[in-house]
Amino acid sequence: MSVVFTFPGQGAQRPGMLADLPDNDIVTDTLATARAALGEDVCALDTRAALADTRAVQIALCVVGVAAARDLIQAGAAPAAVMGLSIGAWPAAVIAGALDFADALRLVAERGRLMGEAYPEGYGMVAVIGLSVAAVGALLDELNIGAGAADTLYLANVNADQQIVVAGADSALARLEPAAADAGAPRVVRLDMAVPSHCALMLTPAGQLEAMARDVIFREPQLAYFSANRRRRLWTGAEIRDDLVWNMARTVYWADTARIVAEAGFRLAVEMPPGHTLTRLQPPLEPPGEAIALADTGRANTRALVARAQAGR
Repeated sequence: MSVVFTFPGQGAQRPGMLADLPDNDIVTDTLATARAALGEDVCALDTRAALADTRAVQIALCVVGVAAARDLIQAGAAPAAVMGLSIGAWPAAVIAGALDFADALRLVAERGRLMGEAYPEGYGMVAVIGLSVAAVGALLDELNIGAGAADTLYLANVNADQQIVVAGADSALARLEPAAADAGAPRVVRLDMAVPSHCALMLTPAGQLEAMARDVIFREPQLAYFSANRRRRLWTGAEIRDDLVWNMARTVYWADTARIVAEAGFRLAVEMPPGHTLTRLQPPLEPPGEAIALADTGRANTRALVARAQAGR
């Protein structure tokens, strides 16, 4: 049974997540590299006030993901594959060996800045719980009839079979909430997202990030790298560059990709901190797999579960 490390996206952040990292040499070295790459103390991003900023959130999630994964790997609990959701794809690429950590952080900082500056206010994302992607798609088609560009709603994430995320302006999302409830959705939840990710609204900042990434070296990954946007394994540095740069403007298909990862033989998914968002999104699998979150199981139990999976037990 092979192991895949998963890395969460924006919305999973919480104050104190950097402070909760283990106090050891590998984490200290990771934080030092981050400080040198960005010229700032990334630990200062660990507060509620700081995490209100898109750039700060994305940097912090990248640092936490890389540090936690490196700690497990040093302890002998290494993955054979990685997969990340949105900003989580960046630490996934670092752990796969496709991109240097310092280069990733510099681009992540620019990614967050570009996204935040493109939509400083008035936009966001909501999760529609309890409706299929077909039902939500039909609802968006209906609501978008006659809507202007500023009021268009976009399908952003198919996180689970009945957890569909929609992006758009606050005014458009306000129209969606009662319409989704009328269509039978038991819950419509506003996400902790200040920008409308994973849709055409992000094409301009993605294009700007592509220009910044042209001189950065992307390599063939040393671990299996799965794209939650492309719904397949990517094999080359060029493919991973494209995936990382443009994923802010592309729909996420987490459940579909988790099934593809399982079909490839990866049976244990270990979610990197700070929480358990992805673990809760794990779809039903046949044969059954297992999804755990490091934040829930702890370092010792996680290492034991990875060792068991590596031994095929």
